[in-house]
Amino acid sequence: MEDSLIEALKMAVGARYLVLDPMALLTYCCDGYTLAEESPRAVVLPATVEEVQAVVKILSAANIPFLARGAGTSLSGGATPLNGSVIIHLSRMNKICEIDVENRVVVVEPGVVNVHITRALEPYGYYYAPDPSSQQACTIGGNFAENSGGPHCLKYGVTVNHILMAEVVTGAGEVVRIGNLAGEPEGPDLLGLVIGSEGTLLVATKLWLRMTPKPQDSQTVLALFDEVGEASQAVSDIVAAGVIPAALEMMDQLAIYAVERGAYPVGYPPGLAAVLLIEVDGEAHEVPAVAEDVHTVLSAHQVREVKMAATPEEKARWWANRKTAFGAMGLISRQYYVQDGVIPRSRLPEALSRIAEIGQRYDIQIANVFHAGDGNLHPLLLYDERDSDLVERVIAAGSEILEACVQLGGSITGEHGVGIEKREDMRRQFNDTELSAQYAVKDAFDPPGLLNQGKLLPSAPTCFEAKPAPVQSS
Repeated sequence: MEDSLIEALKMAVGARYLVLDPMALLTYCCDGYTLAEESPRAVVLPATVEEVQAVVKILSAANIPFLARGAGTSLSGGATPLNGSVIIHLSRMNKICEIDVENRVVVVEPGVVNVHITRALEPYGYYYAPDPSSQQACTIGGNFAENSGGPHCLKYGVTVNHILMAEVVTGAGEVVRIGNLAGEPEGPDLLGLVIGSEGTLLVATKLWLRMTPKPQDSQTVLALFDEVGEASQAVSDIVAAGVIPAALEMMDQLAIYAVERGAYPVGYPPGLAAVLLIEVDGEAHEVPAVAEDVHTVLSAHQVREVKMAATPEEKARWWANRKTAFGAMGLISRQYYVQDGVIPRSRLPEALSRIAEIGQRYDIQIANVFHAGDGNLHPLLLYDERDSDLVERVIAAGSEILEACVQLGGSITGEHGVGIEKREDMRRQFNDTELSAQYAVKDAFDPPGLLNQGKLLPSAPTCFEAKPAPVQSS
C-alpha cells in the first residue's frame, strides 16, 4: 500500500487499529471455509460508523476492494479476502446500544455476539430467536450478511424475520437507514434484499432487532431410531400432524459416533442409525399436550425409544451435544467440509439416500447433522488435506450433493451462503435471466464492484445452458 494511503487509514482509525504486519494478516486469510485462503492487503478496525464511513471513502477513492468481517465463522468463504482486499473488521463495534422493552426492539452494533443479545434480554423476559450453532461466537453483523438460521428457526424464522431496520454504509461511503420500526416495507423491500447479500452490497453498522417473548414452557423430546428412513419419515409426519416444533434436529450414525466422543456425551446406546431432537414450546397449558402429540407420531414408527427431558440439565446436555456436533468432527477426522443444501421435507428419505450413494461412489465418509424440520441439510464430508486426491473428491462430491438438492426441488444453500464455495453452483439453480437480474442489483448498489469481490455470483454473466429444476410433487 502507498504511504499516503496508510497515513490516511491511520488518521481514520488510529495507528493501533491498522494491521499491516504480514504474519498478523495470516490470521485473516480464511474463515470457517478453509479450502480457500488469501491474505488481505490490510486490516482496519473502526470503532464508530464515522470511522467506517471514512475508511470506505478512502478505499473507494483508491479503487481498492474491501469487505466487512466479524467473527469469521462463515462456512462458505464469505469473509475470506480476495484480490488484495482490505478487511474492515467490526469487532470493536460491539455495543448493545438500547433495549426498548415497550416497543420490543433491541439496538445493537454489528460486532455483538449473537448469544450476548439473548443474555442481555433475559432479565426482561425476552430473547433473540435466530440461534446458529455458532451463536457462542458468531456476530450479528455476520448473521445479517448471511441471513443465518439455526435450530429454532423452524418455528420462529431466520435472521430476515427478526431485523426491523439497519444503518448501513454504502460502497460510496454514504450512511443510510433501511427499513423502519413498524417492520413493514415502504415501497420495495430493500431490507429484505440486502439481508443475506453476503456483504456484497453494503456494510451494516447498526441493527434494530425484534425481541421475542420467552415461551412460558418448553419440552424436549428425544427419539432413537435403528433406521434412517424411519427417522426421516417421522420428521414429515410430525409436521403433517399439525405440530410446528420450535426445533426439529437430526443426526445420523457417524454424527452420533462423533458427538459421543465430544464434550457433552448423552450416553446414546451403540448401533443407533439416527437421533431426532424435537423441542416444542408455548403456553404452559399447551406444551404437555403438544409434546404428547409428538410422542404419539413417533410411536407409530419403528423407533427404539422415545424420551422426554426429565430436568433442565438433561435438556441442556442434549442440546449442547447437538450444537457442538460440527466441532466434534475434529475427534474423528483431521478436517471436514460442511455442505448446506435444502430440500422439501417430503424428499428427506430420498435426499439422504442420494447423499449416502454419493459418499460411497467417491469413497468419502459423510456425517449428517441438520435442521430436519425445514429440510436444511448439513452433510459433513470428512477428509485429510494431506491427501490431495481426497480433497478433490470431497469438493466434487459436495457439488454433486447440491445438484441433488436442486433436482429434488430445493436450493444450494439454506443459511451458510454462497461465498466462494458455491459461486459456480449458482448456475445449477438460476438461469441467465435470473443471474442477470442479480448482477443488476450488484451494479446498482456497488457500481465499481469493490464490496466483497469474488463472492456470491459467478465470475461473469456469461452464456451457459441453464436447466431449470424439475417441478417435484410433494
